[in-house]
Amino acid sequence: MLGVLGGMGPMATVDFMAKVVRHTPAARDQDHIPMVVCSDTRIPDRGPAILGEGADPFPALRETLRRLEAAGATCIAIPCNTAHFWHAALQAESGVPILHIVDAVAAALDREQGGEIGLLATGGTLAAAIYPERLARRGFICRTPDAAGQAEVMRGIALVKAGELDEATAILRRQAEALVAAGCARVVMACTEIPVALGPVEGPLRAALVDATEALARACIRTCRAQADGSAAPLAA
Repeated sequence: MLGVLGGMGPMATVDFMAKVVRHTPAARDQDHIPMVVCSDTRIPDRGPAILGEGADPFPALRETLRRLEAAGATCIAIPCNTAHFWHAALQAESGVPILHIVDAVAAALDREQGGEIGLLATGGTLAAAIYPERLARRGFICRTPDAAGQAEVMRGIALVKAGELDEATAILRRQAEALVAAGCARVVMACTEIPVALGPVEGPLRAALVDATEALARACIRTCRAQADGSAAPLAA
């Protein structure tokens, strides 16, 4: 059973769940992945905590993890990139495997030949360097927006959380296009709010976008199906 440690934010959690359902090969209800979801919107903001400007979310993350374990989860997904700053600490508290969203993205990029990858993420994710180290193992270098562009990314993310999707889409599209214009063949949507806004985007930009939420969903499907079959599989392979 897949445990979803969610609520960061709630719309992103629903988007993740929909992608698990959409990408699961199924002809009937029973073919889908069983999920238990805790969408706990009370978890303190992750970015400010990383930057030393807010409450520590780890106790709330750990408590939510405990609830999922008690409900019978056999693997855990966290559809929030910034929360992966606490991934190792959470995994140390649990015998249930917690999939890592960056490893899932790396698996999605596996056929790429390395090079420069654009990264649209929160300031907390960037400050924590959650992506560069893991992607560097695959030969990728991460490029991020400049200071003004990053401020716009954060404004776009805030607009998604507020339900202002049209404005968020326009802002985040401009920033993704700027990274492509700077030479990035692929741009990772490394905040789970961003695919909510850029989902409607079509044309050349669509081919460049890498959806971290979708990559995590696909990794969860592979892992849960392997668990059901009784076989061992890499968590994000």
